[in-house]
Amino acid sequence: MDKAGKFLKAHGLSASDTDADKFIEVFLSDMDKGLRGEPDSLRMIPTYIEADNEFLTDTPVIAIDAGGTNFRCSLVSFTKSGRLEMDDIRNFGMPGLDREVSKKEFFDVMAGYIRPIASKSDRIGFCFSYPTEIFPDKDGRLLQFCKEVQAPEVIGQTIGRSLLEALGTPEKKIVLLNDTVATLLAGKSAAFGRPYDSYIGFILGTGTNMCYIESNRNIIKNSELDPVGSMIINIESGNFGKAPRTDLDIAFDRTTMNPDNYTFEKMFSGGYFGGLCLFILKKAAEEGVFSVKAAEALMKISELTSEQAGSFVEDSGKNGNILYECFTTREDILNAVSIIDNMINRSARLVAASLAAVVLKTGKGNEPGKPILITIEGTTFYKLFRLRERFEKYFFALLAGDRKRYVEFTEVRQSSLIGAALAGLTD
Repeated sequence: MDKAGKFLKAHGLSASDTDADKFIEVFLSDMDKGLRGEPDSLRMIPTYIEADNEFLTDTPVIAIDAGGTNFRCSLVSFTKSGRLEMDDIRNFGMPGLDREVSKKEFFDVMAGYIRPIASKSDRIGFCFSYPTEIFPDKDGRLLQFCKEVQAPEVIGQTIGRSLLEALGTPEKKIVLLNDTVATLLAGKSAAFGRPYDSYIGFILGTGTNMCYIESNRNIIKNSELDPVGSMIINIESGNFGKAPRTDLDIAFDRTTMNPDNYTFEKMFSGGYFGGLCLFILKKAAEEGVFSVKAAEALMKISELTSEQAGSFVEDSGKNGNILYECFTTREDILNAVSIIDNMINRSARLVAASLAAVVLKTGKGNEPGKPILITIEGTTFYKLFRLRERFEKYFFALLAGDRKRYVEFTEVRQSSLIGAALAGLTD
């Protein structure tokens, strides 16, 4: 076994070290606990958004998407035939990424972004991609930030009301949802008229999360719901706390801004994967996997993006990749590629197991003519080298035999804005 292989085995980092069947069992158990209101890592947040609600047509709505990196807004409407009309798309940076900001600055900056179109509609659909407790009036309270946003005063605040106050328009109707819910709604809308048994939204970009449609009678922690209805549940899967972490996963987590929180997404999401790979490569260097020269060069690197990690595996970093400057011998290059490629493979297995669990939780997709539609968004899923193809291999292997389910995957451009608009146009 080569040096890289011995290192991976010693730390339990190989994809084969993840017992996917046990993972699914534990994930499903945590979902049930979250629905019962028992404190655990999967929050299972009710959204009070029904997937089957009708929405207004020929009515403009301000659609907002506050994501892990970018803040986007647009004026959106749908014709009676369902045709999407999206005007004046604006793209900005999220406040609080480069430095800590106060509550006032956080909301004032966002209000400034949308003020040029604020007078064009009395409705706002706000896709806010952070863990938020949603209220029956469809506003919500921020539970915590992830994705490294620095705005501690905003935690615990009512998001929609605070934005309207900053705008000076408290009378507007605002609906808060996260990007995963928006993705589900956008996918369902794009598939209008086709026979699907249920719908799932899945995001794997800067962070990760999933949502699905749950019967109200199973949402035991909210006894006031109509038991014959259903709603979209925001799982907050990035916070799953029982994934099989290694000693190096735990050590890396301690270097992040929010240790012990969102530990699952720190194992593979775009906001952390590059940093995790760099951390592991440096540990490998300390344990003698690389030459002295390569180890010294590696220790000088302070940052590695997920894109750089993936491209290094794809082409051994020959296109000016920062890692290529460290690894100059064939042995060093092969060992580094082996480690990162293994981390991508492990990521694919973890993602497959978590999504397979959600598919099973729906209880749907038992007939080939009525599959579950899974709308997937996120640059990490689509662009990280070989992640998607490996995910599909693991995913369909897990949903075979007694667990056989029928699913389809789709992608919808501008899904966060479209889903936000649909939510804002729902009466």
